[in-house]
Amino acid sequence: MPRCAVAAAAPPLALPLTTRATGRRATTAKRAYKVPRRAYQSARLDAELKLAGEYGLRNKREIYRIALILSKIRRAARELLKLDPKDPKRNALIRRLVRIGVLDETRMRLDYVLALKIEDFLERRLQTQVFKLGLAKSIHHARVLIRQRHIRVGKQIVNVPSFVVRLDSQKVRTPAVSLPAPADRSAQHIDFAFTSPYGGARAGRVKRKRAAAAAKKEEGGDEEDEE
Repeated sequence: MPRCAVAAAAPPLALPLTTRATGRRATTAKRAYKVPRRAYQSARLDAELKLAGEYGLRNKREIYRIALILSKIRRAARELLKLDPKDPKRNALIRRLVRIGVLDETRMRLDYVLALKIEDFLERRLQTQVFKLGLAKSIHHARVLIRQRHIRVGKQIVNVPSFVVRLDSQKVRTPAVSLPAPADRSAQHIDFAFTSPYGGARAGRVKRKRAAAAAKKEEGGDEEDEE
């Protein structure tokens, strides 16, 4: 064998990717939505644009995400329809949908599960509930309040507009009925956060700054009048 000949190096072993902090195998998150197969359909595009404007959605990915969840629920409902009517598994899916308020208690059947629409899930978003309870001036204002941590669900501040509100987490008192506020504000499940200026806390930095400037201006005007 000649001197200049070099043995071919063995290929390195293919080791799984790991994170430095935990040493565990790195996993990639799956896409939580599926885009339509046909990109340009005028009827579908108009319907998506209407939903995005009506519910104050940031982009159409939020619609595609709910559409994927709805397709999985329908697939599960079709599989459950094949089981015996007395099988307890049939009611598991229905109870879960009733708990989040998508299904009414008068429609606790798998046939109604197959008839669910995207609007039924959009109605249960925290952004929609905040607007309907009268806490925001518009559906877009509701999104701003949630993102700026002005809204709480129970005692927990939630800053995710797509948070699904359960029936037991929904505010009992409706804004249309003028009732005295309860002594314990935590009884109102969806309301302004205790740390928010809208909830009676300290005013924000900009408002305090403007108030100080206005007070200083009034003091200056009084001094000029005395002179």
